[in-house]
Amino acid sequence: MHPYPHVYVASAAGSPAGGVVASSPQLPELQTAPPPEFDGPGGVWSPETLFVAALADCFVLTFRGVTRAAKFEWRTVECRVEGVLEKADGVTQFTRYVTRAKLTVAPGADAAKAKQLLERAEHLCLIANSLKGARSIETEIVEAAA
Repeated sequence: MHPYPHVYVASAAGSPAGGVVASSPQLPELQTAPPPEFDGPGGVWSPETLFVAALADCFVLTFRGVTRAAKFEWRTVECRVEGVLEKADGVTQFTRYVTRAKLTVAPGADAAKAKQLLERAEHLCLIANSLKGARSIETEIVEAAA
C-alpha cells in the first residue's frame, strides 16, 4: 500500500439537458443521469446509485482483505446496500444505510467466525467510515453444497 494521503480524481461534464459523463484518468467513462425519483430517465447510473454501489463495492473489497488476514476460506459474498435519502434538518441527505451481506462458505465452516468477519468488514470499510448517517448490517451465512 502507498503511504497516505491518497488523492482520487473524478470529473463530470454535461449540458443543460440530457445525461452527464463521469470520468477519471485511465478509466472508462460512465453515462449518468438523475434517478427517476428526481425526474430522471431511469435505466442509467445516477449519483445516488453510484454512491450506494461504492459502499457495496468497498464492503466486498474490505471483506477480501479481512478474510485474507484471518486466513478464512469462503466461496462467494454478495452485498446489497440500501441508502435512505430524505430531508433532515432542512437538507436532503442520506440518513441511514443497511448493508445486507450473504456469504457462501464450505460445508462445516465456522459460521460464528464468518459473521464476525462480515461485521468487521463493515466496520473497517473506508467509504462507510466517511459517511454520516446510521449504519447497520444484516448477515446471512450459507453452506455450499458438498
